[in-house]
Amino acid sequence: MAWLDSHLLTSILLCPVIGLALTALIPASRTGAIKLSAAIVSGISCALSILLWQRFDPSTSRLQFTERMEWLPDLGITYIVGIDGLSLPMVLLTGIVFFTGVLTMWELENRVKEYFAFTMALVAGVFGVFISQDLFFLFLFYELAVLPMYLLIAIWGSTRREYAAMKLTLFLLAGSALLFPALIGLSHYSGLNTFDLTLLSDANTDWGGMGIIIFLFLYLGFGVLAGIFPFHTWSPVGHVAAPTAVSMLHAGVLMKLGSYGVLRVGMQVMPEEMVRWAPLIAALAVCNILYGAFVALGQTDLKYVIGYSSVSHMGVVMLGLATMSAAGISGAVFQMFAHGIMTALFFSSIGHIYDHTHTREISRLGGLFTTMPRASTVFIIAGMAGIGVPCLASFWAELLVFIAAVKKWPLAGALAIFGLVVSALFVLRVVQRSFFGPERDDWKDMPDMGNFMATPRVILAAVLLLFGFAPFLMLDQLAASVDALVQVLEASP
Repeated sequence: MAWLDSHLLTSILLCPVIGLALTALIPASRTGAIKLSAAIVSGISCALSILLWQRFDPSTSRLQFTERMEWLPDLGITYIVGIDGLSLPMVLLTGIVFFTGVLTMWELENRVKEYFAFTMALVAGVFGVFISQDLFFLFLFYELAVLPMYLLIAIWGSTRREYAAMKLTLFLLAGSALLFPALIGLSHYSGLNTFDLTLLSDANTDWGGMGIIIFLFLYLGFGVLAGIFPFHTWSPVGHVAAPTAVSMLHAGVLMKLGSYGVLRVGMQVMPEEMVRWAPLIAALAVCNILYGAFVALGQTDLKYVIGYSSVSHMGVVMLGLATMSAAGISGAVFQMFAHGIMTALFFSSIGHIYDHTHTREISRLGGLFTTMPRASTVFIIAGMAGIGVPCLASFWAELLVFIAAVKKWPLAGALAIFGLVVSALFVLRVVQRSFFGPERDDWKDMPDMGNFMATPRVILAAVLLLFGFAPFLMLDQLAASVDALVQVLEASP
């Protein structure tokens, strides 16, 4: 166990890499073996993520489980991994969504080998971003996480999949084009010739006029993936076109890379610029919340409803970060985790409904609770989480953010709360029209989820309930790291 403690983060990172290698070695005709190996690898990564959570020491804000290896010292590039309370929930989120996503796609028959290979590559990149403490490797893993999305949507997707895949890729590559010079600028203008995040954060560099440009590039570069207004239009289209588990990863995990990047790089390395730009970030976050909620209210496709609701909920995350308070940042990180689980549950339910009814049009559905009680219940639980019903994880996250926002910017906080009311309207509308009301003859013989296919949905619902009834499990892990970050922000001019 001592060896595992010393290399736990690298072990988690290697799980999808080993899964990719195994998938490449297994003949394409042996689809059962490919799925089984993917389930085992994802299960191990999820178990290791839970072990990481259990062994994490919440009393300190210092990096834990760190590993360091010189890579290109002349360029200041070092393989450094480590986590604190801000990255720990993201690793756990990725492990859970990865495992449940693999199980959700168990019935896939089309090009199984390639699908799981690309998924493994994507998840390896996601894990890498959340554990990297070197900006070069963070960017490398960031690109690895983004690029497989094009193929996963273009090959296995639906509903204008090629258009959606291309639009997503172009938007995210544009964000990367801003990130790359910004990260190089951090290394160069710090005068340290390093990409080490800890050294850059502790340097207290006077960025001068370049700080405005670098931070703006960081915010926009990462923010595109977080779906910030008005650069969010790729996201709902990508949600709709992607296959079920890819939608789960897309909304559940990938969008968090953007908000996490703003938190980890923008706020920690350049706190004084975060203070400068916070009012604009808060204003755009409110636009996200209101725009996403109102547009979702008018959608007729189940996936578009959830796609635009994700834009709204990511606005809550960015609003929490913009408050720069302990409550707001804690709520934002909690919301990233809760929203990831919630949207994974949403899309897994919609995927099952679409696979059997071959439609996502709300007007064509109705009375599904009678014929598909399990799939309907899963959607309803996710919907209740989405509107902040107490005893579900999202309630505590949104409560903290709204309290912090009202204290910092009363108008922005009030508008954000109004957005939550609109969210309740579109969720209740979808639930009433799709799952209740008169039963349609077309759906009388539709099969519900079997015990095996219900398993990943039950896991996701249980996580929402666990952190809803026991929010201290999350907040205690965050406290020390959040307090340390707030102290840095408060000390900034």
